[in-house]
Amino acid sequence: MTPLIDWPATEQTHLVGLFTDIDDTLTTDGAITPDALQALTDLKAAGLHVIPITGRPVGWSEPMAAHWPVDAIVAENGAVALVPQNIGQIGLQRPPNKRRQLSKIYQQDAATRAAHFARMQQVLAQIEATVPGARRARDSAGRECDIAIDHSEFTHLPQAAIDRCVALMHAAGMNATVSSIHINGWYGTHNKWQGACWIVRERFGRELAAETDRWVYVGDSTNDQLMFEHFAHSVGVANIARFVPQLATLPRYVTRGERGAGFAELARVLLRGR
Repeated sequence: MTPLIDWPATEQTHLVGLFTDIDDTLTTDGAITPDALQALTDLKAAGLHVIPITGRPVGWSEPMAAHWPVDAIVAENGAVALVPQNIGQIGLQRPPNKRRQLSKIYQQDAATRAAHFARMQQVLAQIEATVPGARRARDSAGRECDIAIDHSEFTHLPQAAIDRCVALMHAAGMNATVSSIHINGWYGTHNKWQGACWIVRERFGRELAAETDRWVYVGDSTNDQLMFEHFAHSVGVANIARFVPQLATLPRYVTRGERGAGFAELARVLLRGR
Protein backbone atom coordinates (compact mmCIF):
# COMPACT_ATOMS: atom_id res chain seq x y z
CA MET A 1 0.00 0.00 0.00
CA THR A 2 1.28 3.42 -1.00
CA PRO A 3 1.05 6.30 1.49
CA LEU A 4 -1.96 8.44 0.61
CA ILE A 5 0.14 11.57 0.49
CA ASP A 6 1.87 10.13 -2.60
CA TRP A 7 -1.37 9.89 -4.62
CA PRO A 8 -0.74 12.13 -7.67
CA ALA A 9 -3.15 15.07 -7.75
CA THR A 10 -3.40 14.65 -11.52
CA GLU A 11 -5.28 11.37 -10.98
CA GLN A 12 -7.97 13.14 -8.95
CA THR A 13 -9.11 15.89 -11.28
CA HIS A 14 -11.84 13.79 -12.93
CA LEU A 15 -13.29 12.28 -9.75
CA VAL A 16 -17.06 12.60 -9.22
CA GLY A 17 -17.62 10.82 -5.91
CA LEU A 18 -16.64 8.65 -3.01
CA PHE A 19 -18.00 5.52 -1.37
CA THR A 20 -17.05 4.93 2.25
CA ASP A 21 -17.48 2.20 4.82
CA ILE A 22 -18.85 3.52 8.13
CA ASP A 23 -17.61 1.58 11.18
CA ASP A 24 -13.94 2.23 11.95
CA THR A 25 -13.56 4.09 8.64
CA LEU A 26 -15.85 7.09 8.97
CA THR A 27 -16.53 6.63 12.69
CA THR A 28 -14.25 6.33 15.70
CA ASP A 29 -15.33 4.26 18.69
CA GLY A 30 -18.84 4.09 17.27
CA ALA A 31 -19.36 7.82 16.69
CA ILE A 32 -18.50 10.32 14.00
CA THR A 33 -15.92 12.85 15.13
CA PRO A 34 -16.14 16.57 14.26
CA ASP A 35 -13.27 16.34 11.76
CA ALA A 36 -14.90 13.45 9.88
CA LEU A 37 -18.28 15.19 9.82
CA GLN A 38 -16.65 18.37 8.53
CA ALA A 39 -14.90 16.29 5.89
CA LEU A 40 -18.28 15.04 4.64
CA THR A 41 -19.55 18.61 4.46
CA ASP A 42 -16.45 19.82 2.64
CA LEU A 43 -16.57 16.99 0.09
CA LYS A 44 -20.20 17.71 -0.72
CA ALA A 45 -19.56 21.46 -0.91
CA ALA A 46 -16.85 20.72 -3.47
CA GLY A 47 -19.41 18.97 -5.65
CA LEU A 48 -18.44 15.36 -4.97
CA HIS A 49 -21.04 12.65 -4.40
CA VAL A 50 -20.65 10.90 -1.03
CA ILE A 51 -22.30 7.54 -0.31
CA PRO A 52 -21.59 5.50 2.83
CA ILE A 53 -22.10 1.77 2.27
CA THR A 54 -22.24 -0.47 5.31
CA GLY A 55 -23.13 -3.83 6.80
CA ARG A 56 -25.03 -2.04 9.54
CA PRO A 57 -28.84 -2.31 9.61
CA VAL A 58 -31.11 0.09 7.85
CA GLY A 59 -32.78 1.08 11.14
CA TRP A 60 -29.41 2.00 12.65
CA SER A 61 -28.53 4.00 9.52
CA GLU A 62 -31.63 6.21 9.43
CA PRO A 63 -30.44 9.01 11.79
CA MET A 64 -27.20 9.33 9.81
CA ALA A 65 -28.94 9.41 6.44
CA ALA A 66 -31.31 12.06 7.79
CA HIS A 67 -28.60 14.37 9.17
CA TRP A 68 -25.29 13.71 7.43
CA PRO A 69 -24.48 15.57 4.17
CA VAL A 70 -24.58 12.46 1.95
CA ASP A 71 -26.40 11.47 -1.25
CA ALA A 72 -27.61 8.15 0.21
CA ILE A 73 -26.63 5.41 2.63
CA VAL A 74 -26.59 1.82 1.40
CA ALA A 75 -27.14 -0.54 4.33
CA GLU A 76 -27.05 -4.27 5.07
CA ASN A 77 -24.31 -4.95 2.51
CA GLY A 78 -26.20 -3.61 -0.48
CA ALA A 79 -29.73 -4.82 0.28
CA VAL A 80 -31.44 -1.53 1.08
CA ALA A 81 -30.77 2.18 0.65
CA LEU A 82 -31.90 5.36 2.36
CA VAL A 83 -32.15 8.34 0.02
CA PRO A 84 -32.82 11.84 1.36
CA GLN A 85 -35.78 13.34 -0.48
CA ASN A 86 -34.56 16.93 -0.23
CA ILE A 87 -31.11 15.95 -1.42
CA GLY A 88 -30.09 19.52 -2.28
CA GLN A 89 -30.28 20.63 1.35
CA ILE A 90 -26.85 19.62 2.56
CA GLY A 91 -24.13 20.84 4.83
CA LEU A 92 -24.23 24.48 5.82
CA GLN A 93 -27.23 25.11 3.56
CA ARG A 94 -29.44 23.20 6.00
CA PRO A 95 -29.84 23.84 9.75
CA PRO A 96 -27.82 21.11 11.54
CA ASN A 97 -30.84 20.04 13.62
CA LYS A 98 -33.12 19.81 10.57
CA ARG A 99 -33.95 16.19 9.73
CA ARG A 100 -34.31 15.35 6.05
CA GLN A 101 -37.12 13.09 4.91
CA LEU A 102 -35.94 9.71 3.63
CA SER A 103 -37.06 7.27 0.98
CA LYS A 104 -36.24 3.60 1.62
CA ILE A 105 -35.66 1.38 -1.40
CA TYR A 106 -34.90 -2.35 -1.56
CA GLN A 107 -33.28 -4.72 -4.01
CA GLN A 108 -35.68 -7.58 -3.16
CA ASP A 109 -39.47 -7.56 -3.16
CA ALA A 110 -41.45 -7.82 0.08
CA ALA A 111 -42.35 -11.50 -0.30
CA THR A 112 -38.73 -12.48 -0.91
CA ARG A 113 -37.55 -10.42 2.04
CA ALA A 114 -40.11 -12.05 4.34
CA ALA A 115 -39.14 -15.59 3.29
CA HIS A 116 -35.44 -14.85 3.68
CA PHE A 117 -35.96 -13.16 7.04
CA ALA A 118 -37.71 -16.21 8.49
CA ARG A 119 -34.97 -18.55 7.33
CA MET A 120 -32.22 -16.24 8.57
CA GLN A 121 -33.70 -16.23 12.08
CA GLN A 122 -33.39 -20.00 12.14
CA VAL A 123 -29.74 -19.81 11.12
CA LEU A 124 -29.11 -17.10 13.72
CA ALA A 125 -30.62 -19.29 16.47
CA GLN A 126 -28.53 -22.24 15.31
CA ILE A 127 -25.31 -20.22 15.49
CA GLU A 128 -26.08 -18.93 18.98
CA ALA A 129 -26.87 -22.48 20.13
CA THR A 130 -23.81 -24.17 18.66
CA VAL A 131 -20.92 -21.66 18.64
CA PRO A 132 -19.69 -20.88 22.16
CA GLY A 133 -19.83 -17.15 22.86
CA ALA A 134 -21.64 -16.28 19.64
CA ARG A 135 -24.38 -13.69 20.17
CA ARG A 136 -26.43 -11.64 17.74
CA ALA A 137 -25.33 -8.03 17.30
CA ARG A 138 -27.07 -5.52 19.54
CA ASP A 139 -28.33 -3.64 16.49
CA SER A 140 -30.22 -6.71 15.23
CA ALA A 141 -33.64 -5.17 15.89
CA GLY A 142 -33.03 -2.75 13.03
CA ARG A 143 -32.07 -5.44 10.50
CA GLU A 144 -34.45 -6.34 7.69
CA CYS A 145 -32.35 -8.21 5.12
CA ASP A 146 -29.47 -9.85 6.99
CA ILE A 147 -28.26 -11.20 10.33
CA ALA A 148 -25.16 -10.24 12.30
CA ILE A 149 -23.03 -11.87 14.99
CA ASP A 150 -20.95 -9.56 17.17
CA HIS A 151 -17.25 -10.45 17.22
CA SER A 152 -15.58 -7.19 18.29
CA GLU A 153 -18.10 -4.47 19.15
CA PHE A 154 -19.39 -5.47 22.59
CA THR A 155 -17.84 -8.92 22.84
CA HIS A 156 -14.82 -10.79 21.50
CA LEU A 157 -14.87 -14.00 19.48
CA PRO A 158 -11.65 -15.85 18.69
CA GLN A 159 -10.85 -16.42 15.03
CA ALA A 160 -11.88 -20.07 15.22
CA ALA A 161 -15.37 -19.07 16.39
CA ILE A 162 -15.62 -16.43 13.66
CA ASP A 163 -14.68 -19.04 11.07
CA ARG A 164 -17.29 -21.42 12.49
CA CYS A 165 -20.03 -18.79 12.23
CA VAL A 166 -19.08 -18.11 8.62
CA ALA A 167 -19.09 -21.84 7.88
CA LEU A 168 -22.59 -22.28 9.34
CA MET A 169 -23.89 -19.39 7.25
CA HIS A 170 -22.36 -20.87 4.12
CA ALA A 171 -23.77 -24.29 4.96
CA ALA A 172 -27.23 -22.72 5.09
CA GLY A 173 -26.73 -21.29 1.61
CA MET A 174 -26.06 -17.75 2.81
CA ASN A 175 -23.49 -15.18 1.79
CA ALA A 176 -21.22 -14.22 4.67
CA THR A 177 -18.68 -11.50 5.29
CA VAL A 178 -16.65 -10.26 8.26
CA SER A 179 -16.40 -6.56 9.08
CA SER A 180 -14.30 -4.95 11.79
CA ILE A 181 -17.07 -5.66 14.33
CA HIS A 182 -19.64 -8.12 12.95
CA ILE A 183 -20.11 -11.31 10.96
CA ASN A 184 -22.91 -10.63 8.48
CA GLY A 185 -24.97 -13.21 6.61
CA TRP A 186 -27.75 -12.85 4.04
CA TYR A 187 -29.60 -14.43 1.14
CA GLY A 188 -29.46 -12.85 -2.29
CA THR A 189 -26.99 -11.81 -4.96
CA HIS A 190 -26.28 -8.38 -3.48
CA ASN A 191 -23.05 -7.30 -1.80
CA LYS A 192 -21.26 -4.00 -1.32
CA TRP A 193 -20.09 -3.78 -4.93
CA GLN A 194 -23.42 -4.77 -6.42
CA GLY A 195 -25.16 -2.38 -4.01
CA ALA A 196 -22.87 0.45 -5.10
CA CYS A 197 -23.70 -0.19 -8.76
CA TRP A 198 -27.40 -0.30 -7.89
CA ILE A 199 -27.50 3.00 -6.00
CA VAL A 200 -25.51 4.85 -8.69
CA ARG A 201 -28.02 3.58 -11.24
CA GLU A 202 -31.01 4.44 -9.05
CA ARG A 203 -29.76 7.77 -7.81
CA PHE A 204 -27.91 9.15 -10.85
CA GLY A 205 -28.97 6.99 -13.82
CA ARG A 206 -25.37 5.97 -14.56
CA GLU A 207 -23.42 2.71 -14.72
CA LEU A 208 -20.74 2.57 -12.04
CA ALA A 209 -18.93 -0.33 -13.73
CA ALA A 210 -18.18 1.95 -16.66
CA GLU A 211 -16.73 4.74 -14.52
CA THR A 212 -14.96 3.16 -11.54
CA ASP A 213 -11.94 5.36 -12.27
CA ARG A 214 -14.10 8.38 -11.38
CA TRP A 215 -14.90 7.18 -7.87
CA VAL A 216 -12.93 6.50 -4.69
CA TYR A 217 -13.60 3.76 -2.15
CA VAL A 218 -12.31 3.89 1.43
CA GLY A 219 -12.59 1.07 3.98
CA ASP A 220 -10.87 -0.74 6.81
CA SER A 221 -11.51 -4.51 6.89
CA THR A 222 -12.06 -7.78 5.06
CA ASN A 223 -15.61 -6.96 4.01
CA ASP A 224 -14.18 -4.09 1.97
CA GLN A 225 -11.96 -6.37 -0.11
CA LEU A 226 -14.49 -6.72 -2.94
CA MET A 227 -14.56 -2.96 -3.25
CA PHE A 228 -10.77 -2.73 -3.24
CA GLU A 229 -10.81 -5.16 -6.17
CA HIS A 230 -13.17 -3.03 -8.26
CA PHE A 231 -11.95 0.51 -7.63
CA ALA A 232 -8.70 1.78 -9.13
CA HIS A 233 -8.75 4.52 -6.50
CA SER A 234 -9.03 2.49 -3.30
CA VAL A 235 -7.93 3.69 0.15
CA GLY A 236 -7.55 2.00 3.51
CA VAL A 237 -7.52 3.95 6.75
CA ALA A 238 -4.47 3.07 8.84
CA ASN A 239 -6.28 0.62 11.13
CA ILE A 240 -6.66 -1.72 8.16
CA ALA A 241 -3.27 -3.05 9.31
CA ARG A 242 -5.18 -5.42 11.63
CA PHE A 243 -6.70 -7.21 8.62
CA VAL A 244 -3.83 -7.12 6.13
CA PRO A 245 -2.86 -10.80 6.76
CA GLN A 246 -6.41 -11.83 5.77
CA LEU A 247 -6.65 -9.70 2.61
CA ALA A 248 -5.82 -11.08 -0.82
CA THR A 249 -6.42 -7.63 -2.34
CA LEU A 250 -5.13 -4.55 -0.54
CA PRO A 251 -6.23 -0.97 -1.13
CA ARG A 252 -3.94 1.02 -3.36
CA TYR A 253 -3.34 3.75 -0.79
CA VAL A 254 -3.31 3.95 3.00
CA THR A 255 -3.77 6.93 5.31
CA ARG A 256 -1.54 7.84 8.22
CA GLY A 257 -4.52 8.42 10.49
CA GLU A 258 -6.86 5.77 11.81
CA ARG A 259 -10.65 5.67 11.54
CA GLY A 260 -12.33 9.11 11.30
CA ALA A 261 -8.99 10.91 11.33
CA GLY A 262 -7.95 8.84 8.33
CA PHE A 263 -11.17 9.72 6.51
CA ALA A 264 -10.58 13.42 7.22
CA GLU A 265 -7.04 13.01 5.88
CA LEU A 266 -8.44 11.52 2.66
CA ALA A 267 -10.86 14.42 2.30
CA ARG A 268 -8.02 16.93 2.59
CA VAL A 269 -6.09 15.13 -0.15
CA LEU A 270 -9.13 15.00 -2.45
CA LEU A 271 -9.89 18.67 -1.89
CA ARG A 272 -6.42 20.04 -2.55
CA GLY A 273 -6.55 22.19 -5.64
CA ARG A 274 -10.36 22.11 -5.94
